[in-house]
Amino acid sequence: MAVTDEAILKIKEMILSGELRPGDRLPPEKELSDRLGLSRSSMREAVKALEVIRVLDVRRGDGTYVTSLEPRLLLEALSFVVDLHGDSSILELFAVRRILEPAAVALAAGRITDATIAELRSKIESIDTLTDVEGLVAHDLEFHGSIVAAAENGYLSSLIESLSSHTVRARIWRGLTQEKSVERTLAEHRGIVDALEAGDAGLAQALMTVHIAGVEQWLRDAVS
Repeated sequence: MAVTDEAILKIKEMILSGELRPGDRLPPEKELSDRLGLSRSSMREAVKALEVIRVLDVRRGDGTYVTSLEPRLLLEALSFVVDLHGDSSILELFAVRRILEPAAVALAAGRITDATIAELRSKIESIDTLTDVEGLVAHDLEFHGSIVAAAENGYLSSLIESLSSHTVRARIWRGLTQEKSVERTLAEHRGIVDALEAGDAGLAQALMTVHIAGVEQWLRDAVS
């Protein structure tokens, strides 16, 4: 289990035990990291992740607080971390995406328009290392959706859209816990667009396979 995940689960235990309640302020970073036996950098990453899923409220210059959600809602927000570690079905979803999306991008290579290529490049350029994880995932969904639409196969589009909607939380978690996920994602997206613009269906298909397989492997390591 990743150190960041371990830190999050330990904070969850503090909420479950009643040591931290809705509205409570967390102890100072050094005190909390010492108490949990974790590095301060791991603690900071855990706090950042929990802020994104609205378990913690970071108030600049004031401190970090457990949000005012009732305990049941707090635990629901935390539960997806545990789900990713205990549910192998998400791996099956990515395996199916790895089969279908490369086929879709190969179809798109022969049908995609210059306007769609320009739109895809614009989407990529709108993202940088300062983009938050929710923005990155939104970009990823739009990017993949545009390519699948360009394949002009409604049944295939519906299948992939359904699969994609069930992998959003895993993609968010990757963005929070994997180093340089933004740079990696954008570089892979650029390569796919270059292949599409060149009309090289084989290369586009291979690059999409590698792109999805990378997320799948990260997830396999995360749940092991």
